[in-house]
Amino acid sequence: MLPIDEAAHSSRWRRRHPVDKAVLGLGLTVLAISLPAWPGAALVLVTALVVLLGPAGVPARRLWRAYRVPLGFCVTGALPLLVRVGGPEGFVGLAGGGPLRAGELLLRTSAASLGVLLFAFTTPVSDLLPRLVRAGVPAPVVDVALVTYRMSFLLLESVRRVRQAQAARLGHTTRAAAWRSLGGLGATAFVRAFDRAARLQSGLAGRGYDGTLRVLVPEVPVSARFLTGSAVLLIALAVLTSVLERPLS
Repeated sequence: MLPIDEAAHSSRWRRRHPVDKAVLGLGLTVLAISLPAWPGAALVLVTALVVLLGPAGVPARRLWRAYRVPLGFCVTGALPLLVRVGGPEGFVGLAGGGPLRAGELLLRTSAASLGVLLFAFTTPVSDLLPRLVRAGVPAPVVDVALVTYRMSFLLLESVRRVRQAQAARLGHTTRAAAWRSLGGLGATAFVRAFDRAARLQSGLAGRGYDGTLRVLVPEVPVSARFLTGSAVLLIALAVLTSVLERPLS
């Protein structure tokens, strides 16, 4: 299981309805995109961090390990705004107003990423996908997503075991041996994936599979109190942004 999935299954908010967490997490994401980068996105970023490390109880180290990947994409996307190509001053140079635009983009994307991570760190996929059928998503689409989600972990576990076996047999001592081991790893993973898929199909057929995977979903009520608190927080962020922005205009 991936670290973010482990965190979601052990989250303090695990027993809350996904709608509760979606309103808060995705609401922060929408605010990060729609509000002015300063001070709106900055306020959203700080708020998301406080909620993640505080009420949601996400460990700081685990959050950083998950956040550094999207943050890297955010930085990579902002860097080109610093450069201009062509013009009377030369073929390549610093763009006018580039640092400001790059900073705004970095603030927006990094804050929006934290909003998405807030939802991901508190909502296991196994709790979310079965409820999508009630939301109108076709059942076959949800079934494929569930099976893919489950099979991904099995495939990763198989790859890990094969790598351990190769390392125990000195399969990574030289570059040539490492390349041979990598080829063998790919071939083994490919064969095992098809074997598991065939066994899964046989197992489903033996259990009377009729095109729908029926799973038990815990009945968790939507918390009106949590939704109200989330709405108040989102509105307060929008109002505070408007108030802080006035002296600058």
